[in-house]
Amino acid sequence: MRVALCQIEVGDDPKENLDRIVGAIAEAGDADLAVFPEASQVRFGNVLAEAAEPLDGPFVTAVRAAAREHGTAVLVGVFEPAPDGRVYNTVVGIEATGEIAGSYRKLHLFDAFGDRESQHVAAGDRPVVLDLAGTRIGVITCYDVRFPELARELVDRGAEILAIPAAWAQGVFKEEHWTTLVRARAVENTVWVVAVDKAPDRTRPPKGAPGGVGRSQLIDPMGVVLTDLGPHARVQVMELDPALTEKVREFLPSLSHRRRDVL
Repeated sequence: MRVALCQIEVGDDPKENLDRIVGAIAEAGDADLAVFPEASQVRFGNVLAEAAEPLDGPFVTAVRAAAREHGTAVLVGVFEPAPDGRVYNTVVGIEATGEIAGSYRKLHLFDAFGDRESQHVAAGDRPVVLDLAGTRIGVITCYDVRFPELARELVDRGAEILAIPAAWAQGVFKEEHWTTLVRARAVENTVWVVAVDKAPDRTRPPKGAPGGVGRSQLIDPMGVVLTDLGPHARVQVMELDPALTEKVREFLPSLSHRRRDVL
């Protein structure tokens, strides 16, 4: 399986961000799956409700057209209107045919490090495993990665890959937390992890919050980091071998050693 890690910059203009997404899908070439950051539609710090659209709106429709044109499945972060005037922080899965495979609304909202995501974003209410690109993908959005019980639930539901789209902002110890947590989710679940953050900004947009740390990674079920995209905007296509998961679990059967009788 060929997976494209699409570490794009995300700015204040949804049209510019859409152009970046479409360009990255084209750059991904013959990848089976292209994974983009959380909130790729518009950066945090803007009035999210003004940019939010239903999944049949023009933004996602344009991404669907690009997926279909290039024959690449896509995971991308967008905003949907919520009934109370806030938005949902949504990751939508799009098949290579352009059909929507499903979507996930972020469960854990980032009310930490001085931020209050819940002021503008309504929480989702269920974990999601998508049937996408011929595999089962559990979706974890940014702050969700700090809650290991979500990753375990997704694996219990049959996820073969954990995808972690993020808008992981810069800050004290933030980069260390990002690289540690995404690797931990792979190690403790003996599962592939595709973790994609937005790229740091070359120039800080006038409306936006602090930029991302980058450091998007593909991590195998033993916790080996097979690529780290560093601090610059880039697209990298990597090979992911699903058969490796069972090989690892043969000699590291920690999932089957769980004490379900007491925990």
